[in-house]
Amino acid sequence: MNQEFIQALHEIELEKGISKDIILDALEAALISSYKKNFGSATNAEVEMDRDSGEINVFAIKEIVEDVSDENIEITLEDAQEIDVKYELGDKIRIVTTPDDFGRIAAQTAKQVVIQRIKDAERDVIYNEFINRENEVITGVIQRINRGNLYIDLGKTEAILPPSEQIPGEVYEQGDRLKLLVLEVKKTTRGPQIILSRSNVDLVKRLFELEVPEIYDGIVDIYSISREAGSRTKIAVHSKDPNVDPLGACVGFKGSRVKLIVDELNGEKIDIVIWSNNIAEFIANSLSPSKVEEVIIDEEKKEAVVIVPDYQLSLAIGKEGQNARLAAKLTNWKIDIKSETQYEEEKNKLEEKNLLEELDEIVEMEDIAKVSDDDLCNGEVETKMSFIEDDNILE
Repeated sequence: MNQEFIQALHEIELEKGISKDIILDALEAALISSYKKNFGSATNAEVEMDRDSGEINVFAIKEIVEDVSDENIEITLEDAQEIDVKYELGDKIRIVTTPDDFGRIAAQTAKQVVIQRIKDAERDVIYNEFINRENEVITGVIQRINRGNLYIDLGKTEAILPPSEQIPGEVYEQGDRLKLLVLEVKKTTRGPQIILSRSNVDLVKRLFELEVPEIYDGIVDIYSISREAGSRTKIAVHSKDPNVDPLGACVGFKGSRVKLIVDELNGEKIDIVIWSNNIAEFIANSLSPSKVEEVIIDEEKKEAVVIVPDYQLSLAIGKEGQNARLAAKLTNWKIDIKSETQYEEEKNKLEEKNLLEELDEIVEMEDIAKVSDDDLCNGEVETKMSFIEDDNILE
């Protein structure tokens, strides 16, 4: 070992981000392994390395005994005291040893161990880097496609985009550059496994943070997001500064900001709505782009009936109920959408039903009253007849 070797380690540290001390520790372990391989596994050995000069010393650790049974791990008291008269029986002694045949085989063994340690260190560096980037957006290139899985080149390592995290209907080709969400980082025996996503709702949130400075700075907040990847997304925003229009900030000049996000998501529609602490107003906003006439809410059940113009009903509900479904997810309220005609018809039917019920109650009360009157009349007749009978008996 010499100064050139230390310089080489320094270059590896700069290039791969691996600490020089980690490599030197690995080298010490490798030399011990090589020493034991050549001189028996029972040999006790230590390695000391000068971290500045690269000078290395190998020590055999031996116990001082009266009779030596294994010279690799034991030494007589007489021999030990030739080194230092202070040694006594039972002491441990470190003896510098540089075997003559500590050559090619030992060096090759050491090389293999060092290479493995460097790989392990690289894996740790990658894991530590990406574990801190979970839920962030990262750019990668599709390196290969296998059984529906996309393997993404991230520069230092390779990540995977499984079918479950891909955007339905999106076509991928080798060499495509994508923005992806770091969904999860796992530590495995083969190194870190990085799971990416294109369909997760947080991807949209992070893209808005990247493209809208007001969101990144915290002036505009994202209250909630609902998404059906590849089709449509709704995002509710509000501004902490009354002088900042949250909708305008997110859309950008002539729609420039939101267009970048839509293009990145291959044309996925994005509805940006204003959040309000007035739930009726928020629900009305959430059904954008449809017009809402009235919102009737039930606070206890967290249910709302939304009344829209007849010509807006299909727009409010959306294709296969998508607009209503996303609005419900965005607000976390159950939403029932009705046209004005439907609402009036149901209202009239309800009024008629209530009226009929009231009439039924009135009729029932009249019948009871009539029965009571008849019973009273019958009682009077019976009383009169009893008086007549009593008079006849007296006569």
